[in-house]
Amino acid sequence: MAFGQPKIEYKTNSQILKMREAGLVLAEALDEAVAAATVGTTTAEVDAVFAAVLERRGATSNFKGYHGFPATICASVNHEVVHGFPSGYVLQDGDVLKIDGGAIVDGWHSDSARTVIVGQADPEDQRLSDVTEEAMWRGIAALANARFVGQIGEAIDDFVSAVPGKPLGILEDYVGHGIGSEMHQAPDVLNYRSGHRGARVKPGLCLAIEPMLVRGNIETRVLEDDWTVVTTDGSRASQWEHTVAVHLGGIWVLSAHDGGVAGLAPFGVVPSPIQP
Repeated sequence: MAFGQPKIEYKTNSQILKMREAGLVLAEALDEAVAAATVGTTTAEVDAVFAAVLERRGATSNFKGYHGFPATICASVNHEVVHGFPSGYVLQDGDVLKIDGGAIVDGWHSDSARTVIVGQADPEDQRLSDVTEEAMWRGIAALANARFVGQIGEAIDDFVSAVPGKPLGILEDYVGHGIGSEMHQAPDVLNYRSGHRGARVKPGLCLAIEPMLVRGNIETRVLEDDWTVVTTDGSRASQWEHTVAVHLGGIWVLSAHDGGVAGLAPFGVVPSPIQP
């Protein structure tokens, strides 16, 4: 601890490269899980598809067993925001499924999430997911030139607040985080303006940036399973997340196949891979 704040773990280039290995495994696992999330499939079956990729690639799950969590992904449907259990629930046409997962390679972690709209999408649900995904990329783009972590949340908040149409809510109780030799580390990465500048951005900083937006009120509660977070008004939610590294050459999206090239291009940011 320093000045009452948790110490931030800054990674070496070789450690970031290990996190990139974990990120690539995770990206593949999410690809296959998303493809499996179709009408008539259970969320437990989606979890099994994800788990099979980790096993095939020699990675391990950082979710399963985490404080007793029973699965390799969080599968949160519709008004479930985060931390939902995979189960025998059969996916229905129009369901909004959030798949959040992670992978570990040689002790180094990655964490990423995607929203999938099963079957035919309600236009407002599609808008919710699209805005959440763009908010994530705007937050990542802000990190490229940020001096402080708080600038990520400012960029996300400014974008979401300015989107035309019915306002969307940004959850404040659940935020992004540092990541590295553990899945959850300092610093917190807020998705909204808070008036606090946050930790200083320096090479070696690795963050999981994960905005969560809702179509209604941002008030949430936790179900009796002590995990699943739901909106109290029943409104639908979206979550998108990537693991991102800051290094001397710039930023690199470790959990994106292309390192973030396509997602960052609209903002004039070019990710910079670390060479082995």
